Amino acid sequence: MFDLQHNLIENAWENRDMLRDEETRQAIRDVIEALDKGRLRVAEPTENGWQVNQWVKKAVLMYFPICGMETMEAGPMEYHDKIALKHDYAGQQVRVVPHAVARYGSYLAPGVVMMPSYVNIGAYVGSGTMVDTWATVGSCAQIGAGVHLSGGVGIGGVLEPVQAAPVIIEDHCFIGSRCIVVEGAHIETEAVLGAGTTITASTKIIDVTHDEPIVYKGRVPARSVVIPGSYTRHYPAGDYNVNCALIIGQRKESTDKKTSLNQALRDHAVAV
Repeated sequence: MFDLQHNLIENAWENRDMLRDEETRQAIRDVIEALDKGRLRVAEPTENGWQVNQWVKKAVLMYFPICGMETMEAGPMEYHDKIALKHDYAGQQVRVVPHAVARYGSYLAPGVVMMPSYVNIGAYVGSGTMVDTWATVGSCAQIGAGVHLSGGVGIGGVLEPVQAAPVIIEDHCFIGSRCIVVEGAHIETEAVLGAGTTITASTKIIDVTHDEPIVYKGRVPARSVVIPGSYTRHYPAGDYNVNCALIIGQRKESTDKKTSLNQALRDHAVAV
């Protein structure tokens, strides 16, 4: 469906002089419009796992130089930027509370609620997801359906390098207050992150529910209940505690996701 745009964007990535051609510029605009409407995604689930569409990220990167700075007004608010804001939330069945901001080129599915928060270009937010107060969804991040991003959550964005995977939060996850998820970390379906948990590509995620610890990096397994932790590491200057994340239990499978979440929070006394 987007073969022509794909080819033009790949060629323009190698030869930036092509950005002067209207055909190339229109191809880039077509891709950003498709991202905005959810017809394209920077990353998408497949039978073999998540696939990163690098050419779409290239289109996002090349969209900036073909856009000029403009003054935009939203009521008494004024902005000065290259990227427009999203419009027609009512038509998209999205609830947006002042002073929430979503940039054009991000996708908000029907049923999304944005409290005063921010969603950047290239991001995808699935149906029924809550983006709570002061939460940030970075560029190209992929947020599933029925997710709760609690107050102050920071979901990192990534544009370069183009081969880098974005942060992925799968369906029905609960991300507690002030959590940070960055560097392409992958939070699998129905996982729960307790308040203040930080997950990066190098964070040790230690499952402590067995006789011996099991260590993951960059990925929280499905339905895991996770809290902040630390472990002792030796340095030339002495022994110091280093942050990690601890898997302390599992959320039970349930068709009632809310009941499953509430039970997991109670069972493991997880702060949210």
